[in-house]
Amino acid sequence: MSSAGQAPEVFDRRPKRADARRNYDSLIAAAREAFAENGAAASLEDVARRAGVGIGTLYRNFPTRRHLFEAVYVEGVRELCHSAEGLAELPPWDALVAWLHRFVAYAATKRALAEQLLHDSEIFASCRTEIFAAGKPLMRRAQAAGVVRDDIGFDDVVRLISGLTMAQFPSPGQRDRVLGVALDGLRPQAESR
Repeated sequence: MSSAGQAPEVFDRRPKRADARRNYDSLIAAAREAFAENGAAASLEDVARRAGVGIGTLYRNFPTRRHLFEAVYVEGVRELCHSAEGLAELPPWDALVAWLHRFVAYAATKRALAEQLLHDSEIFASCRTEIFAAGKPLMRRAQAAGVVRDDIGFDDVVRLISGLTMAQFPSPGQRDRVLGVALDGLRPQAESR
């Protein structure tokens, strides 16, 4: 993450020693999993158990529940944004769609965490800036190739996808079908005959 603001401070908390770093990373992964399954009320003891560390190690890395929320949230944004770089070799439409699918997967964890983080907080604003910085080039590239409508902006797409992530789906298959319908709406309309 490159924005000014608090998001980089979250990563300043990362330990430097390899063993401590492994514990930190394990805690982030375990917390992401626990929050996705049980929401923001997930037990910190469960997070520590899943990570294979003691509760004291969790609290050394994350003195409060909010510190853990922030770290998991920022790490998810960081991974999402970094994934955009790896899509440059794909055709423009495929790159945009692949990234938007990752955005939907990220948003499943974000929902529980976003409730705990204020939407007007510096971390939330910094992460939103990073998401736009990663996604806009993919959208512009797809629009330049003529495979995405030119009358919509990236903000429109984020709102569309974010709205989708608020719905409850009985299966990932149905979520993917609905996402496919939404993505079809991004394609240029055939001219009337």
